[in-house]
Amino acid sequence: MGKASRDKGARFERELVNDFTSMGLKAQRVPLSGATDYAKNDVEVTAGFDGKTVFSGEAKRRKQLPKIITDALEGADFAAFRQDRGETLIVISLDTFGELLQ
Repeated sequence: MGKASRDKGARFERELVNDFTSMGLKAQRVPLSGATDYAKNDVEVTAGFDGKTVFSGEAKRRKQLPKIITDALEGADFAAFRQDRGETLIVISLDTFGELLQ
């Protein structure tokens, strides 16, 4: 990965932390994420409903998301996806996720 890609990823991670913080949630970038066995994810956010539950996640930014994702979320609160014989994944907007964590 080149410097421009790393910088773009770091900017997005900081943006997410700022978004969660503006929602009144505690959030932080994970130091050395991806560089060690311990720090696997990019961002951690603490749920406001109990102040203890921590959700960790990856931050992936792309020039364009697959059309199936953007189309499925149009007018919906969430979209569910599953590969054949795979695990079901739920995609929701940042605002909806923030509301759930309140």
